[in-house]
Amino acid sequence: MDIGARIAAAQLTGAARSKRQVIAGPLAGLLHDKDDWYLSGLLAAEPGRPFSPDDLPWALDTIRQAFAAEGRWLSAELVEEANPGLAEALAANGMTLVSRLPLLVVSPAELVLPELPDGVTVRVVASESDQEAANAVSADAYEMDTAGFVFRPDAADGGAVLVYADDVPVATAAWTAVADEVTEIAGVGTVHSHRRRGFGGIATAYATLKAFELGGATLAWLTPGDDGADRVYRRLGYGPRATAVHLGDPGGHLADLR
Repeated sequence: MDIGARIAAAQLTGAARSKRQVIAGPLAGLLHDKDDWYLSGLLAAEPGRPFSPDDLPWALDTIRQAFAAEGRWLSAELVEEANPGLAEALAANGMTLVSRLPLLVVSPAELVLPELPDGVTVRVVASESDQEAANAVSADAYEMDTAGFVFRPDAADGGAVLVYADDVPVATAAWTAVADEVTEIAGVGTVHSHRRRGFGGIATAYATLKAFELGGATLAWLTPGDDGADRVYRRLGYGPRATAVHLGDPGGHLADLR
């Protein structure tokens, strides 16, 4: 299977473990029980398979109705190579294409761990209280009131790490549920007071390592938010293998998809 289709299929399988699926033709709506906007979204239902543009209007309308019924805003994350033309078809049916980003990939043999500065430690989130600390870091990093990430005791279902500077939590990163030995590294964040000191890269590297060691992944992927993040991730061994496309319905959190 093409690596883009493999990643997209694993993303769908992993998300379905904790979210309700609404399948409509080539589209899959994933609804999380929590209403934080970033926990629910739209994925391709059949990665690696061609789709009929004629199916898009009714399929997208079905997903929109399901999201509207629960007061959710609809966003989509696609792997372009897995379903060529699907992003453009969604845009033609009213969604806003926000960004195309390099999808970066790393294997265990390619991962480069940065050296930890004096006083810096990294710990796996291993309890509800650890998760609360990680959520507090995320809320500060992303300027949110709260972060809705849930502690998962089984690393195959996802997990996170916390970076501490002199025993103060300053950065976090998570891995998603592992499917087909694939995971996404997401939620990388550093508190404002400790930015530009390398903590985000440390969190990313160790979340990747623990996804490999504890979650059973053999392939990790992520998308950089900007050129600076891209450079950091490539220094950790990540390299471009596909393209991630982000879309959203007008309004909502379009600016947050960039």
